[in-house]
Amino acid sequence: MEIFWQKYRNRFRLMLADDGEEREIGGIRETSRGFEALAVTFGYDPGRAIKGLGSFEEAREFVESFTPWDLFGLPRDTTVEEDIRLTEDDNSIHYK
Repeated sequence: MEIFWQKYRNRFRLMLADDGEEREIGGIRETSRGFEALAVTFGYDPGRAIKGLGSFEEAREFVESFTPWDLFGLPRDTTVEEDIRLTEDDNSIHYK
């Protein structure tokens, strides 16, 4: 299993890959008022989303702090790849 950030058009997705299947378990997007971040949950939990964060790094820390991969049975101490992967339609990266 792999957990990694992926740049997709104008946003970033936290992805969980297992046996060729990928699932989005979090996301970040930049708006005119800062960064919005979301960690996936199976139920309704408004505390897993936030708007107006000041930086990409702050948004990334917010999402990863919820360890959304534990919803799929992975240990909480599972590590996320440091580098951000690009999708085929995006050949530039602005955040690391």
